[in-house]
Amino acid sequence: TWRLPRFYAWSCLVEQSAMVRMSVLNDCLRSIFNAEKRGKRQVLVRPVSKVIVKFLQQMMKHGYIGEFEIVDDHRSGKIVVELIGRINKCGVISPRFDVCHNEIEQWVVNLLPARQFGHIILSTSLGIMDHEEARRKHTGGKVLGFFY
Repeated sequence: TWRLPRFYAWSCLVEQSAMVRMSVLNDCLRSIFNAEKRGKRQVLVRPVSKVIVKFLQQMMKHGYIGEFEIVDDHRSGKIVVELIGRINKCGVISPRFDVCHNEIEQWVVNLLPARQFGHIILSTSLGIMDHEEARRKHTGGKVLGFFY
């Protein structure tokens, strides 16, 4: 008689686990960047988090995206972001490295293409802000991501 190999029978019994989102900010910025590359006018981002909203507010303040609208679907929420075609690159820095106020300039040199071009977003004790505001307020924090 023919029998299944033992390892095959065991693998059928093991329950398949669902994929887990590791970084919702990374998913958000990746979908924005991909939609921007494709020339889309708007993009739907889900799920919503406070960090994503603050990051998008910084992008909007500096004129890289248009308005965005938070849609409450009684679950994790969605954000509709208006794109204006100004994003060349955006990304998340993982892990979220600690940065002192005197190390910010080195991060700018490493991440951004030019001195007066682009922004690094930091999570500080004074809130989420870009690297220029953190330098003015003389504070450090953790690097969240960048855009230019």
